Amino acid sequence: MCAPAPGAVWQIQDMSAFELLLAGPVGPLVIFLLRVVDVSLDTVRILLTVRRARSLVPLIAFVQVLLWLVAVGTALKNLHSLWHVLGYAGGFAAGNLAGLWLEEKVGFGFATVRIISRENHHTLAEQLRALGFGVTEFNGKGRDGDVSLVYSVLLRRDVARFLAQVNLLDGKAFVCVEEPRSVLRGWLGPVQPIRK
Repeated sequence: MCAPAPGAVWQIQDMSAFELLLAGPVGPLVIFLLRVVDVSLDTVRILLTVRRARSLVPLIAFVQVLLWLVAVGTALKNLHSLWHVLGYAGGFAAGNLAGLWLEEKVGFGFATVRIISRENHHTLAEQLRALGFGVTEFNGKGRDGDVSLVYSVLLRRDVARFLAQVNLLDGKAFVCVEEPRSVLRGWLGPVQPIRK
């Protein structure tokens, strides 16, 4: 009869201790935390995939799947425990909120902001430029007279500061914020030649 290698015995004993820990009262909390991190990473990964961040997406996916495997494996082994199931479901729900919050705070990518101003239309663009924002101004006509359209592309993390300034300068302006799929040139980054 062959005895198992010393390393194999240690791994088996260590794994059963880990499984006993997860099957106990602390297990639902561990599952909850694993799911929060896993789903948060998933949310960020999807948003980065849309923005074509090719270098970060595979790394985030790798870590995310490792965490998911431990969480789902533990939950499936303990389906008889309502607390383990609630830890899994609650972690999924909280992870979605945490992922959206994290992505908003990090602010990957760009945003385009369009402002239509009637009251302050001659100086709004100049004042925003003085604050360090790049803007392009167009003159236009609205139903009630002359308006100014101010257009800007900025980093998403700067949108709140930009909008706060717009509210200070013209609290009645119409503002539309969108996310561009890609930005090729402009004052935000180096000029890249178009390849034919």
